[in-house]
Amino acid sequence: QVQLVESGGGLVQPGGSLRLSCAASGEDTKMLAMAWYHQAPGEQRELVARIGNTGSGGATYYADFVQGRFTISRDVDKNTVTLQLSMLRPEDTAIYYCSAGISPQIWGRGAQVTVSS
Repeated sequence: QVQLVESGGGLVQPGGSLRLSCAASGEDTKMLAMAWYHQAPGEQRELVARIGNTGSGGATYYADFVQGRFTISRDVDKNTVTLQLSMLRPEDTAIYYCSAGISPQIWGRGAQVTVSS
C-alpha cells in the first residue's frame, strides 16, 4: 500500500511562499490521482488542488479560493507531488495533507503551514 510523507511546511509572513512536497513509497503512484487538502482548526478538511494520473495527462484542478496562487505538480520518476504556495494569506493557515487515489483514498500525516506576521 502507498505511504505518503509531507514536508516543507513552516511559518511564513503574509505574501510569502512555501513549497510543500509529498514523497510516496510502497507503490508507484503514476496511475493514481494525487491531491492536496487542508484543514484549519475547527474546520473540515477541504480540497486545495488535484492532479490526475498519467493517463489523464496530469490534468489539474484548483479550489476557487486558490485564485491562481498555488501550483500542483508531480514527478512520476521520483514518485513525488509538490504544491507551490505563493501570495499566502493568514486564512491559508492550516495543516496540509497529501492524498493518493480516490477509493481507497490514502493520506499522509500532514504538514503545518502558518501564515502570520
